[in-house]
Order: sequence, then structure tokens, then C-alpha cells
Amino acid sequence: MPVVVSWLFASIVTLLLTACGGSETPSKTTAQTSPPAVQTKIEFLERWDVDRLNRILKTDTPQQFGVHTTYTPARNAVNLYRVTYASVIPNMGNKPTVASGLLAIPDNAATTHTLPMVSYQHGTVYGRQQVPSFPDQSPETQLMIAQFAGQGYVLIGADYFGLGTSTEPEGYMVKASHQQATYDMLMASRNVLKQKNISTNKLFLAGWSQGGFVSMSLLQKLDVMGVKVDATATASAPLDLYALVSGALYTPQAHPAVWLNSIFILAAFSFENYYDSPDLARSVIADKYYTMSKAAYDRTPYTGAIPTDLHILLRPEMYDPQALKASAFGKLLSQTEAYKWDYRSAVRNYYGDADEAVPVDDARMAMTYAVQKGDSMVKAISTGETDHRGTFATAVPEWKSWFDGLSKQ
Repeated sequence: MPVVVSWLFASIVTLLLTACGGSETPSKTTAQTSPPAVQTKIEFLERWDVDRLNRILKTDTPQQFGVHTTYTPARNAVNLYRVTYASVIPNMGNKPTVASGLLAIPDNAATTHTLPMVSYQHGTVYGRQQVPSFPDQSPETQLMIAQFAGQGYVLIGADYFGLGTSTEPEGYMVKASHQQATYDMLMASRNVLKQKNISTNKLFLAGWSQGGFVSMSLLQKLDVMGVKVDATATASAPLDLYALVSGALYTPQAHPAVWLNSIFILAAFSFENYYDSPDLARSVIADKYYTMSKAAYDRTPYTGAIPTDLHILLRPEMYDPQALKASAFGKLLSQTEAYKWDYRSAVRNYYGDADEAVPVDDARMAMTYAVQKGDSMVKAISTGETDHRGTFATAVPEWKSWFDGLSKQ
């Protein structure tokens, strides 16, 4: 999702703006944990005026995402803050940690006092600072700031563990840690807003690609904890990581994304670190490409090119469905889903019919599951013949229209 893909992954992809997301074991998914007593810190970044916000909507976003659509023009400037807050890592025995995220506040909040809030969950990034709290490096965050905060919404976005200012290894696809990072960011942001005498009367969740998965995971946690969510919207959300990975291996799309290799690399090393599974990445990645793949995950320099052909990058046994299913990697993948629970609020999962990364059936899984249970809370909505990036850019104004209507109720 970055404007310019990190040079560490330049050999993987030149066009990627984001990929997709993942999950964790059921027992830890619903764990209710509390962060250590570390003071929340807030750092003012800058003020984006209306002209800059509208330039993002009219010029920057079409260039970055390759589609032209109509956005609601910004009507107010926005003050941007980086929030640094305490959290814990459920997968590491609730190890205390410190994470970061973005808090975007409309500059008229002082007179309005009560505003709706959107918690935005970002997609896959290749640079540690291509995240919400470094908005200049995150085009998707820029769009959300311009479309929502520029229209009077408070916008927040966690960077996730291992990204932003976090010193942890990246926890890509690790559901319980994604849930904890986003939940604690929500709580920290509410505390900051309270200090500023600003309240919120609605809570909406939104996310693209990996962030769509994280949004659904956060919704599940908030539902379990009894925290009211007014609605959730996603775009190109991979709701079942095993289905996504096995599909890429055994029934690939006609024109699959060349950057799917990054999903295997980031997930393998993240699972190894967060699930305490030594050598898991070596069981997935071919020996020849292990060192440079590890460097890519660590965001350290390496020489050579990481193959985009999964047959070359991965160990041969990954192409044996039974071997994958029985492997440590496969077992963790099979636990990585974010749609199997009883919903308490409305959900809309947007998908693109030409998405090169997330197949239509994968993006529709939540609705399929809900319908089978007689639940009408979840809808899957097509954005037409849009690719992975275009699906997000097309869905955002649809999210906005939906959230606006609910905000008036």
C-alpha cells in the first residue's frame, strides 16, 4: 500500500500498494487482556488543510490506485497526531510492549465536541513506516484522512506490532496480536479525546486487504467484549488465510498477483516468531532463498532477487496438499480466519471481480457463512471489474455514504 514500495521488496513487486491479512488460534482470539501501566503519549505531526485534502481526493488517489471515482470534498482541515500507547502481546504470554498509531481530529472538533469515529485498519506494507502514524508514507491512510477526517469524522489507525515505532518483530497475519493492538489503540484514542473534551457517538470499523481481515478480527473481539460497533466495512478482505494460500498454490487465478510471494514470506516468519515455532520459515521457504527472505522480513539489505514464482521460492512439499495440511505452517493457516461467529452489527465486505489477490469466493465467505446460519447482518458487495487497489479506492466512497446514513440515526 505505500506510494513507493520499499526498496527491500523492489524485486518482489513494483506496483503493490497492499496485500492481505491473517489470524490466530481460537483460544487466544477472544482473550481479554489489559496493557501495562505505561503513559499514553501524543505527538502532534501536522495540520492538513482543505486544499491538501482535496488534492489527495482529486489527484493523488487516482494516480496511486488507478481508478477515477467521485469522493465527497473535504470541508474542514485535520490535525494529525501520533499516539504511542501501552499494549501486550497475547501470543507471547501477554508480554508488555509499546505500539503506535494515528489519531486524526477535524480542526472544528473543539466546537462540535461530539463526532463519529472510524477505526481504519491498514493493509500489508513493505516499509516499517508505511503505516497510519507516518501518513506521508501511506497513500491509503491519506485517502481515509481526506475522505473521513476531512468530513468531520475522528479517524484512528493502529500501526500493528512490529510496524510504526514498535520495536517488536512484525506480527503479520497473527490474529490475537492484531486484535490487541487495534483494541488498545481504540482505548488510548478515546482517552486522548476525553482529555481534549471531544466525545464520539458512533464507532465504525473499516479496512482494506490485510486490514479487512484485521477489521473483522477487531469486530469479533469487540463483540465478545460487549463494545458497541455501529458498522464494519472492508475491501478485498482475505477472511480465511488457509483458503487464500491453498488457492494460490493449487488453483491459482488466471492472472495472480506477482507479489503473493510476500504473503508467504511475511506470514512464515511472523508465525515462527509469534507462535514460538522454531524453523517454521525454513519449512516453507526454499534453502536458496531463505536468507534474503529473512532479510526482507526484517527490512534489512540483501542482494539478489526474490522469485515471484512460488514454485521456485517455496519448498516442494508446499505443493503437496496433504503435506501442507499436516505441517506446522498449514495448521496455523487453518486457524487464521475472521468470519465464524455470531454478528451483532451490520457488515459489508466489498470485493472486486478482477481482484488479482483475493478471489471472489474468499471475499464473500462471511456472507456465505452468515446466510447458512440464517443471519442477514453480512452483505458482500461487488465493486465491479476492479483489481486489488481499485477495489479499495472504489469502496471508500461507498463506506462513507453508508456510515453517513448511519451517523444520522
